[in-house]
Amino acid sequence: MFRKMPIFLLALIGLIVCLDSFIPLNVKSFFYSLSLSVKSLIIFVLPLIIFMLLFKTLAQLSSKATKMILVILAGVCVSNFISTMISYFIGSGIYHTNVSLVLPQEGAGLAPLWVLNWPKLIANDHAMFAGILSGIFLAKFRPLWAEKMSRYVEKIVSYMLRAITFVLPIFITGFVIKIVHDKTLKTIIGDYSVIFVLIALSLFSYIATLYLTVNRFDFSRAISSIKNMLPAALTGFSSMSSAAAMPLTIIATEKNSQNPPLARLAIPATVNTHLIGDCFAIPIFAFAVMKNFGMAEPTFYSYLLFACYFVMAKFSVAAIPGGGIIVMLPILETQFGFTSEMASLITALYVLFDPVITGANVIGNGAFALILNKLRRRRVTV
Repeated sequence: MFRKMPIFLLALIGLIVCLDSFIPLNVKSFFYSLSLSVKSLIIFVLPLIIFMLLFKTLAQLSSKATKMILVILAGVCVSNFISTMISYFIGSGIYHTNVSLVLPQEGAGLAPLWVLNWPKLIANDHAMFAGILSGIFLAKFRPLWAEKMSRYVEKIVSYMLRAITFVLPIFITGFVIKIVHDKTLKTIIGDYSVIFVLIALSLFSYIATLYLTVNRFDFSRAISSIKNMLPAALTGFSSMSSAAAMPLTIIATEKNSQNPPLARLAIPATVNTHLIGDCFAIPIFAFAVMKNFGMAEPTFYSYLLFACYFVMAKFSVAAIPGGGIIVMLPILETQFGFTSEMASLITALYVLFDPVITGANVIGNGAFALILNKLRRRRVTV
């Protein structure tokens, strides 16, 4: 079911559009309230999930204690940061276009029957740093404990992520009902179809540039490298899972790099952390959503701070459809002031675009491994 989440969401939107006039107002308000409650619950447990995912990832990688792993981790951070900063200029350009929604007037929108606010026990950034430091520290001084605890934590967090995946449709349903009721759906579809195209063009142009650069602007070799990656990319596109595409990604990277050991180390280490597609899509969607809701454009400094948190949070992305946006919602709220409606909208947009994002992540991981291989060869030559 969850691999077909975009199809499910499209079907859900169509069903709600057709039945909107027959759904009583109190039923609409009930589902909207339920959606807000689910969102509040997800935000409540996110610090724990972020901590466990970061701890697991850093403990498992650091326990291997190789220089190459450290190089890969540093490279992932640099690559994600560059992609996120490029997205600033694209998103800022979109913000200054005429893309805007006719939002409902005050009091005209669907109101919830109740609002459930869970207490925030720990800030997400504190959970991030705690997960990073504890994972590295335990792996360095107690490697056996780190390995055992990382396996235990992985089981716990997998159950939690499955639960979130099951309630994700409920989270989206309430918001879809609201935007249909508020008469903004038609404008959203019209405006965001253009943004989908812009994101895809900028994203794949950037990835093509990476392949051209690593192949020294030899177009035939670059095209051959991308063609080798297509089976893995199509698998990621259809399954919305970079992990599901990982075996094919490794095979393709082995062909492109002629370095099987590096491919077998770099791809598993980056499959859920090096996410070029997310680094383009989420910030650009954020700019468009902020413009649509009449919020001021973020300053370069505030976006730079967001980018730093964004890059760190990439190490805690959940390996589920829509997982890339789930862990980013608190950052969007704290750094950009996203409201519940904005968070729901960007979640729906992300899920609709998730197949393209995942396909881009897979191809981007192949390019990242080639860059590492090129740097390694240059170092050996020197």
